[in-house]
Amino acid sequence: MSGDDRKSELAREHKERQERRAAEQPAKSRRNTFIGAGVAVVVVAGGIFAATTLVNKDPGTASAQSSPSASASASASPTESAQPSATPTTPAAPVNCTYKRETSVPNKFVGLPGKKPNMKLKKMTISTNHGEVVVDLMTDAAPCSINSLSFLAKKKFYNDMKCHRLVTPDVAGVHMLQCGDPQAKADGKNPTDGQGTAGYVYPDENIDIPLGKGVVFMTQPGDAAGQNNSQFAFSLSDENTQIGAGYSVVGMVSEGMDMLVGLASSGEDLIINDADITGDGGTTAPKNPVIIKKITFS
Repeated sequence: MSGDDRKSELAREHKERQERRAAEQPAKSRRNTFIGAGVAVVVVAGGIFAATTLVNKDPGTASAQSSPSASASASASPTESAQPSATPTTPAAPVNCTYKRETSVPNKFVGLPGKKPNMKLKKMTISTNHGEVVVDLMTDAAPCSINSLSFLAKKKFYNDMKCHRLVTPDVAGVHMLQCGDPQAKADGKNPTDGQGTAGYVYPDENIDIPLGKGVVFMTQPGDAAGQNNSQFAFSLSDENTQIGAGYSVVGMVSEGMDMLVGLASSGEDLIINDADITGDGGTTAPKNPVIIKKITFS
């Protein structure tokens, strides 16, 4: 059986399981089954490609939440899609963030962030075992997301954490590194990788930016909105604009992009997990682990 035939078979089996689970499980339970997991496999001209990834939000939902003018299609040129065109708007009034406890999924709770974000934060520096990544923050447009990340960083929540998912276009149709699950083993085998959070959720913001190369965004369950948590992802290719907008974007990588892209050039650099392809649990992980040493803000 060819790779495409196998993916097609997995997709059909996954659809049947989804239909059964939809009839058996309440909405909230389904929503939290695969935090940061789920791939929609689409047949195109006899071939197969993944239309979305472990960021796990339905492309239709994402498009509905973003403005038509801000969304980008897969036909957008690399130059156009690489840089977000949306201009962040400074809040007219002081920002008050809302965070709500969520205990229905595996979590490591270290408290709730304060309601008033620090609007002066400009950069997030992620130190990893492969080198540093610097992110230029969109604090005016995503204050509560950045407030959450900063809070967790101060609590050392991300220290020594493995990034649980890395996929390349030949494996999943997109190129992306996902981190933020405190219980992830990142071994390509653990079925609960991608489910863990910090034990709270918060609303969406700054969702009109397509996921071009270098975009850093928060992830959440596939059929949910306003369920951002501790997990975030790096978009490593302009191919990811096929996912559409609809995710809380926190910034753009300004340093370390070459290192991130170099983590994996093909599936040969990955521990492939078939359940990742169908969204049935677990993740495809890098053979060479990506470990966050610490995250700092300035």
